[in-house]
Amino acid sequence: MKSAMMNNDSEPPSCLRPPIFMIGQDSRGNWVVRDKCGTRGGLFVDRAEALRYIRFESADNALVTVAGCLELDMSAPAVIAPTLNLSAPSERRVA
Repeated sequence: MKSAMMNNDSEPPSCLRPPIFMIGQDSRGNWVVRDKCGTRGGLFVDRAEALRYIRFESADNALVTVAGCLELDMSAPAVIAPTLNLSAPSERRVA
């Protein structure tokens, strides 16, 4: 049986690493923030609000400033959280 322990040279799973955010301006002058994976981000009216969003989303505040245009890509498939099926009858046990 293989050991489930990771060796020290391996990289931790992405869910354990803090997100890295990119910050910059798009072609219209809006401030854009998006994470490296493209799963979080937004458009902001100024840099201060963009930085506030990064502070809210990540305790580590890991960010990369992009010198050129940074566009917010909304074409990536959405990650949909599982929903509750409220139409199915629920089962209750009473002691």
